[in-house]
Amino acid sequence: MAEAVRIADQLRRAFQGDAWHGPALLELLEDVDAATAAARPIPDVHSIWELVLHIEAWDGAAMKRLSGKKTQLTGKKNFPRVPEPTEAAWREAVAHAKRTHETLVKIVAGLSEARLRDRCPGKKYDFYHLLHGVAQHELYHAGQIAILRKAVRG
Repeated sequence: MAEAVRIADQLRRAFQGDAWHGPALLELLEDVDAATAAARPIPDVHSIWELVLHIEAWDGAAMKRLSGKKTQLTGKKNFPRVPEPTEAAWREAVAHAKRTHETLVKIVAGLSEARLRDRCPGKKYDFYHLLHGVAQHELYHAGQIAILRKAVRG
């Protein structure tokens, strides 16, 4: 199995499921409603909804970098603003994050070994490092989401 395919599989597992560590991001979100997603049970901590938008933003940033563009997310691009917290808006946020992630996984699976070693635009590291970082980033925030779910539900 090519290294890019293995990385794509790790990205998929972190986001969609069948992860070794426990529930992946989408598994944690299965029974989360808009009110839970928008809640702030811990002061000065991002909400579940904000984290989902943030994860999706960085999946998009990884794709931009893979296409050769320099990008660095700051401010509202890093943590996009949560819209009015309706069930429809929440479902769309999750669906959009899922579509973005699925696109990233497909792109990664098609990368050559040489491309993984190419330098990430504007960075001192290669795409191999970037893509492992994306998986780690998603798992980090999945852990935060698991804690926030418990904090909201008591």
